[in-house]
Amino acid sequence: MRAVLLKDFKSSTLAVEEIPTPQPASKQVLIKMAAAPVNPSDLVFLRDQYGIKKKLPVVPGFEGSGTVIAAGRGFYAKWLIGKRVACHAPEDGNGTWAEYMVAGAANCVPLIKEVTFDQGASLVVNPFTAWALLGMAGDQRNTGFVQTAAASALGQMIGRLAQRRGMTAIHIVRRREHVELLKKAGAVYVLDSSEQGFVEQLHVLCAKQEIRLAFDAVGGPLTGQVAMAMPKGSRVIVYGALGGENCQMSPSSLIFEDKKLEGFWLTEWIKSQSFLKKMRMAFGVQKLLSRELATRVQGKFSLEQVQEAMALYKQKRTEGKVLLVP
Repeated sequence: MRAVLLKDFKSSTLAVEEIPTPQPASKQVLIKMAAAPVNPSDLVFLRDQYGIKKKLPVVPGFEGSGTVIAAGRGFYAKWLIGKRVACHAPEDGNGTWAEYMVAGAANCVPLIKEVTFDQGASLVVNPFTAWALLGMAGDQRNTGFVQTAAASALGQMIGRLAQRRGMTAIHIVRRREHVELLKKAGAVYVLDSSEQGFVEQLHVLCAKQEIRLAFDAVGGPLTGQVAMAMPKGSRVIVYGALGGENCQMSPSSLIFEDKKLEGFWLTEWIKSQSFLKKMRMAFGVQKLLSRELATRVQGKFSLEQVQEAMALYKQKRTEGKVLLVP
């Protein structure tokens, strides 16, 4: 089979080569891949900075969609044969940027008929994260939140889902055009972190709306600015590091204002959920894939065009997903 191979973390060297088609073991399935996106987590993995480590050479790609064509032992695995699925790559094996992939049956979600392969390819990482974060907010009885990187694909998804659930959201972006983008989509509170007076505006809004929860995908000094703007007892959940810097937060905020800084990793969160809970979430998410949890696709590329796909995604992350189509 044809597959994209990562051979060197230092240079993130990628090459398309012929490798043996894998065979599923017990509770595993073989998937003929239809589409796989390039995600921020993939870029981090290629630099050897992600939480999951794999031996080289390895096929990258954490999620995708396709059709199950074979299975090992196990009732659920056998039941999936012939089904269209969204899938997540195993932590210790090759990923989705290939013609075929072996995945654990438990890491596969059957797609309902209304969902296309393109939609299903990005079913797991962003929609599940948005669903999980807003679920956590609801569990803590928060009526609103602050979010950074609000113009990203995931940020826009979180914003639309919040509108559906009637939650107040303060969106932070870093460009004027992103302010207009979100306001056209119905966002009420959008702040540009590059503008003078940003911190003061954020402080006033957090106090007025009684916001005590933040979702941060940037890191660096912005984490501390958001934390300081919220009232005592507030909580910042970090789920990304798009800024490439360590989170900066004042010790006085942690000590004297009882503010909390914590992380969220979808991989570990999914493991903590029961099979039935994951299936309910999966079908709930799929019903919203054409609306609140929609993912725009800006380009499709063959495996041989992986370098072009990477370049486009790095240049225009807010324009939509880039898919690799074997």
